[in-house]
Amino acid sequence: MFQSVGSPLTWGAFLVGILVLLAIDLGLFNRKPHRVSMREALMWSCIWVLLSLAFNGWVWHAYGEEKALEFLSAYVIEKALSVDNIFVFIVLFRYMRVQQEYMHRILFAGILGALILRGIFIVAGLALIEMFTWSLYLFGGFLVFTGLRLLFVREGGDGDEAGQDNWVKRWAERYFRVTKEFQGPRFFVSRDGKRYVTTLFVTLLMVETADVVFALDSIPAIFGISTDPFIVFTSNVCAVMGLRAMFFLLENVIDRFWLLKYGLGLVLSFVGAKMLLGVGYPPHIEPFHIPIGISLGVVSVLIGGAITLSLLFPPSAPPEANK
Repeated sequence: MFQSVGSPLTWGAFLVGILVLLAIDLGLFNRKPHRVSMREALMWSCIWVLLSLAFNGWVWHAYGEEKALEFLSAYVIEKALSVDNIFVFIVLFRYMRVQQEYMHRILFAGILGALILRGIFIVAGLALIEMFTWSLYLFGGFLVFTGLRLLFVREGGDGDEAGQDNWVKRWAERYFRVTKEFQGPRFFVSRDGKRYVTTLFVTLLMVETADVVFALDSIPAIFGISTDPFIVFTSNVCAVMGLRAMFFLLENVIDRFWLLKYGLGLVLSFVGAKMLLGVGYPPHIEPFHIPIGISLGVVSVLIGGAITLSLLFPPSAPPEANK
């Protein structure tokens, strides 16, 4: 397997730290369902970003500039791709008519599931690369294809997005006893001695399924930056941990970033091309490695430029109001 800069003690300390932060988040600040205000979302977004940057500073101190830049590049890419996740989550919540005070419970459980699933994906992906070097061509080509698809394929509206995940709802209703209405913040209830899953749980399944689909883009993109398991996993976790706070921060303004998908398309295409160039095609094409500092600069310019242009040139049609 790939060598990792993280020792068993470092891995253990990181995982314990994440579990402690999750316990504090759920047990101390979010024990009861409530409507998350913009101020609270902004505060938690800042906290998660600062914690991630502090960890990045520790990586720089412990493992050097190269690993720190790899972490930061992977973190920025994953954070930007998370915005696309948020858009789909908003569509799903509108489709399922989830009350806002229960959204944070779904997102919290979704984050736990995402951490486990992405850990599995990262291990499987790195094992595949280790066993079959040619799989790098598959990952690189897939990223280029996905990037070009974002650039040139027009996506459907909210109804289409929700309809794509509606098969999860139909599957759940076929194989589980599902309540026809929400049961507060609960995922399971008992009625007449029978166990039921609630509509909130079905929504969680839809969110988890959507995250699996997005992981198919984001995990290969991180492999284009680093194949160090510690860097790949920690950057992914740090980005995902702030996803819930970012959801509530961007919920009402995300439609304004209408050019971001084009920026993400260029980023994925660039990372895919970087991965393909790094492998080369010996003896015809020698491997060419783009320095990580240049990669970080390109990614930052593309994402920052897409956000800036979105704000400078708002869409011709006003963003659709929340339903």
